[in-house]
Amino acid sequence: QVQLVESGGGLVQAGGSLRLSCAASGRTFSSYVVGWFRQAPGKEREFVARITSSGGRTYYADSVKGRFTISRDNAQNTVYLQMNSLKPEDTAVYYCAAKIGDITTIRFPYWGQGTQVTVSS
Repeated sequence: QVQLVESGGGLVQAGGSLRLSCAASGRTFSSYVVGWFRQAPGKEREFVARITSSGGRTYYADSVKGRFTISRDNAQNTVYLQMNSLKPEDTAVYYCAAKIGDITTIRFPYWGQGTQVTVSS
């Protein structure tokens, strides 16, 4: 199993940037696909981005494509989400999650506690 801890959230103005980190404590972190999800008040949790175990492939929700970048450093057991050109609608609690393999229909079993991102207008 892998344990995940998010950090880097905060309050920023529209147009600003934040970099979120997802630190993993696990013996086989390099084997995991890692995704970022977010949940805003009154809304369902939504997919934001994911990255394959090697870091060779990345995927993004249409709403963040071109603004957010997911990356990973397996040597440091960390996945990042660089968020640029932030909009008020990006305001949410952001979670990282991990799973073995990259089959979309298989859900992520491991989740962090979340970090709050607030974007003011």
